Amino acid sequence: MWETFIIRILYFIFIFIFISCYPSPRYTNLVSKPDSRDTNDTFYGISSFYGLGDGFHGNLTANGEVYDKDGISAAHKTLPLNSIVRVTNLNNGKSVKLKINDRGPYIKGRILDCSYGAAKELDFVQQGTTEVKVEVIKWGDNEYKK
Repeated sequence: MWETFIIRILYFIFIFIFISCYPSPRYTNLVSKPDSRDTNDTFYGISSFYGLGDGFHGNLTANGEVYDKDGISAAHKTLPLNSIVRVTNLNNGKSVKLKINDRGPYIKGRILDCSYGAAKELDFVQQGTTEVKVEVIKWGDNEYKK
């Protein structure tokens, strides 16, 4: 009788230890999609551009890269740094693939701040802003590059 009781207790202890060693889902690697609530890979809104005569050229971006106003990059408020996106100018159909390497824009109603080089490729320098579609191609690692 005691043997059966001890076997049952050992069985429950084994199950408890096995379950407690299983990794919790909140600690899994979510680099490919940083927020499980964020299932939308396409965003629409207004884009502007920065870096032309405003003191950004040559300074470090949020991910640690040196900002090049003629380069093809952008700033976004929440997308993980180092994400690769395709930005399409909805007014003329032109598109460009670029890297999110900075944070911004900080003007209400705007979702993206392109580099001057990206704005030239998308052909909206004269207008200053344009309606865009932003499609995430590759989710970034959100890491600071040294």
